[in-house]
Amino acid sequence: MTKPLVVDLPHTLGVEEAKRRMQGSMGKLKDHIPGGTADVSAEWNGDRMHLIVNAMGQEVSANIDVMETVVRVEVMLPGMLSFFGSQIQGYLQSVGGQLLEDKSKPNSKS
Repeated sequence: MTKPLVVDLPHTLGVEEAKRRMQGSMGKLKDHIPGGTADVSAEWNGDRMHLIVNAMGQEVSANIDVMETVVRVEVMLPGMLSFFGSQIQGYLQSVGGQLLEDKSKPNSKS
């Protein structure tokens, strides 16, 4: 079994606001997955989201823990995608911050 890929996304939003923004961004997640036919399902259990993404014949699962100052993403990559772990990690770091942004409120800064 492979080790999970772990990415920490620091923030200053607090738990509830970070969760709210993540929930609001879930619909946009498909836009960041190549192939255009991704199936994304998410289930919350307290401050943890379990995420499953099926795309291009691959299934990726992740646990996302929302904490006061960090969102920790632990992704289990299937064998074929594990070769691209460092690229995927860098992509999650850059896109993850964007998904926490609240673009529905003008000049929103927390």
